[in-house]
Amino acid sequence: MAPDLLRPIAGHSRRLRLLWLLASLCVAAMLLYTACAPTPSRTRTPSRFVRKDCLDCHTDFAAKTLSQAQVHTPVMELQCEECHLRHGVVPKLLLKVPGNQGCYRCHPRDKIGMDKPVLHSAFQKDQCIRCHNPHASPQQGLLQAPLSDLCFQCHKPEQFQKKTVHQPLQEAACLTCHSSHGSDQAYILKAQSPALCVECHAPEKAEFKSAHGNYPVETASCQDCHNPHSSDQTRLMRSTVHPFVDSQSCAKCHEAPGSSRSLSVKASAGELCYQCHKAAELKAGGSITHRPFTDGNCGSCHRPHASENLNLLSAAGNPLCYQCHEQMQADVKFPHKAVDEGKGCLACHRNHAAPYAGLLAGKEQTVCFACHEDIGSALKMPVSHQPYADGSCGSCHNPHGSNYNGMVKDRLDAVCYSCHVDTEIDFTKTNTHQPVLDGLCSACHQSHGAQQSNLLEFDAKDPALCSSCHQELMQIPEAGVAHPVFQSGQCYRCHDAHSSNIPGMLTQKQGFLCAGCHGTDPNKNFTPVASRHQPVVEGRCSACHNPHKSDLPHLVLAQNPDLCLACHADLKAALAQTGPAGKNVSDGQSTEARDSEETPEQFYLHAPEEIGKCGICHLPHKGSEAALISEPIQPLCSRCHDYGRETFGRAHLGVEAERMDCRSCHAPHVSRDPRLFKTVVHKPFSENSCKDCHLVEVN
Repeated sequence: MAPDLLRPIAGHSRRLRLLWLLASLCVAAMLLYTACAPTPSRTRTPSRFVRKDCLDCHTDFAAKTLSQAQVHTPVMELQCEECHLRHGVVPKLLLKVPGNQGCYRCHPRDKIGMDKPVLHSAFQKDQCIRCHNPHASPQQGLLQAPLSDLCFQCHKPEQFQKKTVHQPLQEAACLTCHSSHGSDQAYILKAQSPALCVECHAPEKAEFKSAHGNYPVETASCQDCHNPHSSDQTRLMRSTVHPFVDSQSCAKCHEAPGSSRSLSVKASAGELCYQCHKAAELKAGGSITHRPFTDGNCGSCHRPHASENLNLLSAAGNPLCYQCHEQMQADVKFPHKAVDEGKGCLACHRNHAAPYAGLLAGKEQTVCFACHEDIGSALKMPVSHQPYADGSCGSCHNPHGSNYNGMVKDRLDAVCYSCHVDTEIDFTKTNTHQPVLDGLCSACHQSHGAQQSNLLEFDAKDPALCSSCHQELMQIPEAGVAHPVFQSGQCYRCHDAHSSNIPGMLTQKQGFLCAGCHGTDPNKNFTPVASRHQPVVEGRCSACHNPHKSDLPHLVLAQNPDLCLACHADLKAALAQTGPAGKNVSDGQSTEARDSEETPEQFYLHAPEEIGKCGICHLPHKGSEAALISEPIQPLCSRCHDYGRETFGRAHLGVEAERMDCRSCHAPHVSRDPRLFKTVVHKPFSENSCKDCHLVEVN
């Protein structure tokens, strides 16, 4: 077909394809929109929290609480969040503020008596809920229990349930007399006696006047004679009543009831009491009197009319004494059993007068031995502590109690130094025995009596005295050796028992101490000598020897050469690199090591050093030759080297050994030369060319 005819057809076809592409894109876009567009069936409602009330969950609480006769207002109004936080850590109460502080938000302190000087103890302890239920209660005032039961939770009921009970108490009406929270009066009373009492007991009535002998007692304190709660006596009288009160013979002591001063006594307390209670009888032979008794101040201990205690005492037992002797009730670690139990203070003291100081019932020692019989047996021992023998227990002990073991007055050494004054100075030295340092004199000494002098637990020469603490040290080894003085337990021969300015608590310097037995006094026995071992010169015998015991002979600390090398460090370092004389150290090395260019420097060892026998040549303490050698050098060396051998003569060019000093050429211990030549030598000598310098005579 002709090309002109084909062009229109081709152009039309392209347009159709373009239109088709556009249509396809539109359809695809519509499908995509339809797929993504939200439909009514797939639309979500936004979620949100719906608030619930507390009782929606706490249903059991609601059933139990809301049915009570008295419901706390916030609970009734479902206002739990007045007191509680909505969220928090289970299972805490989640209170907004702790304790009573939450209550005070609605119940101000001044409205409920909490601003008063005397407060109910429960409020002092921040415990409103001790008495009140914070949610609901069947009791008035949201009380946790009926009033009688509630009060007895803290107050022992025995005191309130005796034979005769006060009328308000019978009716469980404690609040008749007491305020519930706080008061201006003692015992949180609503008013003081007698103003409080006369609200019920009318003093103008005839029976009231008759019962009180027509005395105007409404102006005095009713509690002087009556128990306000209950009593085993009639008319609520206290347990012990003065006979004149019981017989209504008030005029025996007081002015007549019709006088203007009817409640006044006829004489001073002492004079009045002594009219019936004879002073001589009360003294019972005692010449030392109690201060209140001396002053005639009977009221310091006794009540004049009635009391709950025997003998009309104002308090029972020790608390009565503590009213004046307050320091005696201090809490101590070691209390005196007699003070805390039984008759208390009266176990040792009399109340009015006594024949001995401190109002003691007998001699100090006798009073103490009445209980401490075992301590009394120490008097039979040969040696007694002087204060103990004198019966002066209080010289060392606090009879009422102490914070120190044995009830001593102070730390034991301080107690001892109070008499042994000089010893405190003597014991203050550089090195102190540990028991002395700790103040434990009783570690070695008995306190009261002993069989040994100085009150020692054992004889001073008995090793048991030291072994009680130094048990492991005092064990004698089955093998080895022990210092004879140590083995026989004579510690005192070397050591001071208390303190010393010399280490080890020695009685004198170590060198002189050892010299006392071993005759090694450097000032007496080392002259004339050529050399001395330095530890011996310095008196340091323990540098080489154990002063007590050792597994080695002569009590040495270690075997040779370790013992010697402990001080001779330079020699020890050199010996660490050596082999035997004449033998190359590298002989034991591999071929590769010997062929290496980094061959280590060689050292050679003298034979005695090789076997670790320093004693072959040297003496341990002193010597007549230099360097502590045991004899002159020529005979010393001849022990091992045969001067007559041909090889020896040839090596020394025929020079006689007696004319030579081996040390001139040879090192005595270690050398870099197999023949032990010194490190620095004359070159002709090192080449064995002595003739270059010396003339040699030929026989």
